[in-house]
Amino acid sequence: MVSSYWFFTDPNQPVPWRGPMVSTAVKQLFNDADWGELDYLVVDLPPGTGDIHITVTQTFPITGAVIVTTPQNVALADAKKGIGMFMMNAINVPLLGIVENMSYFTPVELPENKYYIFGQGGGQKLATQLEVPFLGEIPLVKTISDSGDAGKPVVLDENNPMSRAFTEMAKRVAQQVAICNAAANNKTLVNN
Repeated sequence: MVSSYWFFTDPNQPVPWRGPMVSTAVKQLFNDADWGELDYLVVDLPPGTGDIHITVTQTFPITGAVIVTTPQNVALADAKKGIGMFMMNAINVPLLGIVENMSYFTPVELPENKYYIFGQGGGQKLATQLEVPFLGEIPLVKTISDSGDAGKPVVLDENNPMSRAFTEMAKRVAQQVAICNAAANNKTLVNN
């Protein structure tokens, strides 16, 4: 199931919400949607450390955060701020790992070639620096945006080689969630 505020707004109109309005909408989305029985609930937050992040982390039980960055220094600096927020004592959300988006460009006609347009290895270096798992690289490939624009995420196209990159990343995230949950269960047993 997928839900988004944008399903309920006019795509041609801006939505100028202040912090309290965004917080109320987030709570409503979490509490009022009929999610059914879930294995995972993935919430895609915008970059930053604002009202929406604070509302989500302080209102709902969060297993962990996955930080998505691109390899260049300016994006890594923003990612570090987000990581710092999740690690604050008042928030304390475990970091499951780091994903590097737009890691390299691969043209359709030369699928074996990799062009590092935004730099190389920034996400991996950040993961190593923070001693957290590096969950994968997502290349800059036109079929990813074409699939999204068509309303069919590339991961659903088994014939697309990019599907494997997303599937492998999702498996790594699920593995980290399982590790995090096991650690939390062990901590609960020790404290009881």
